[in-house]
Amino acid sequence: MVRTQVRLLANCHSTRLTLIHTIAKWLGFLGVKAEVTELDASLDKKISISLTVEKPESCENQDWQKIVDGVKQEENQNNSPELTTTEPIQNMTTKQQGKLQRLIAYVIQAGEPDRAVKWEEIYPNLQQLGLDEKILQGIRSAIRIPQSIDLLVEELEPDVAAIALPLAMNIALFDRRVNSSEDYALSSLLQVMKQPTTVEKNVHKKTFKHKLYWLLTSVIPRY
Repeated sequence: MVRTQVRLLANCHSTRLTLIHTIAKWLGFLGVKAEVTELDASLDKKISISLTVEKPESCENQDWQKIVDGVKQEENQNNSPELTTTEPIQNMTTKQQGKLQRLIAYVIQAGEPDRAVKWEEIYPNLQQLGLDEKILQGIRSAIRIPQSIDLLVEELEPDVAAIALPLAMNIALFDRRVNSSEDYALSSLLQVMKQPTTVEKNVHKKTFKHKLYWLLTSVIPRY
């Protein structure tokens, strides 16, 4: 699906306008209403995009308000460092990272229900998601053991689910389709994210920005 849209974009006459509509459509699949406010192409063949995002339909009002308040608070501090792709994971405890690895392993297993997962095939795609080698090797170990999504989401922290969901979505779309098992896993993670949450002692102070960052940078498949 994404490859087809990109090919159409490459051959269209109104590239800028079509790209703006395409990005909004991709985010719309997640119930996120976004408007592209700035789009620019640089000499290093990268496209810079600025978005204005409204509250997703599936997001509770109080959760969205916390995210907005968190972003405003850090913006006023003017000393927040740039985020890296793996920073939210690095700030997790060892236990949380282990559960994240097993969640990812389940989604990989769910995508290949009729055959054993071949690590050499899935490994390059996982690297493209920006996961460091320690996490990747943890996923490799978890793949060898059958995982249960129902057990994995038991007592799962909403913050961990918020980090796992965009990763799971990208993995589910590796083959350009989402089967029933993958869909159930994504829905389960989304339900965990909707649960009321309190400020846990192990959550980094940039939690709200991390959530927003992951939602906006990881939901578009990287192909």
